[in-house]
Amino acid sequence: MLQEARYIAVEGPIGVGKSSLAGALARHYGAQLVSEPVEENPFLPRFYEEPERYALTAQLSFLVERYRQQQELVQVDLFQQSVVTDYVFAKDRIFAGLTLGPDELTLYERIYGLLDSRIRKPDLVVFLDAEAEVLLRRLKKRDRPYERRIGRQYIEKVAEAYRRFFHGYKDSPLLVVSCSDIDFVENGGHLADLVREIGSMGQGVQYYVPLGSD
Repeated sequence: MLQEARYIAVEGPIGVGKSSLAGALARHYGAQLVSEPVEENPFLPRFYEEPERYALTAQLSFLVERYRQQQELVQVDLFQQSVVTDYVFAKDRIFAGLTLGPDELTLYERIYGLLDSRIRKPDLVVFLDAEAEVLLRRLKKRDRPYERRIGRQYIEKVAEAYRRFFHGYKDSPLLVVSCSDIDFVENGGHLADLVREIGSMGQGVQYYVPLGSD
């Protein structure tokens, strides 16, 4: 699978460590790293303070920025340069479903549908799954000011929404990784084990529960 997977996307709920893992995989494979433009969304801090007021503007801002970035990927010759991203474009629908009201969601879905048809799908998606306590602990450790208001209930909703979404995901081969008890950045052995798992991937869905995980 490794030779075919020129475009790998890492996904998972907030705080799971997808950006750190994407960076580690990019270094390992000598690939171009493409990071989600989270810091460029001016509405995100406001959304955490007033979710109902800023949900649609924050969501559309994410959608447009992700689409702009994904259009650049369409131009990349994947036979010359491998790519690792820390998100998939389709993840935008997860948060839209959680934050938008019915009328807003209908408008959003119409816009999303127009853009998604022009997006290049990854050769492999690595979905990182972790328990809510782990996500909260990692959020606290990185201590971004606008994330300090995030509570356990919201984290649990997001984590469950990710699981539902990837349960039916069929756009690309999918590797589901249970990562509550492992650290791909601090532990080189964990990363090496995951790389071997990626190398053994075929089509469809594969589950990876590292040794020592509950």
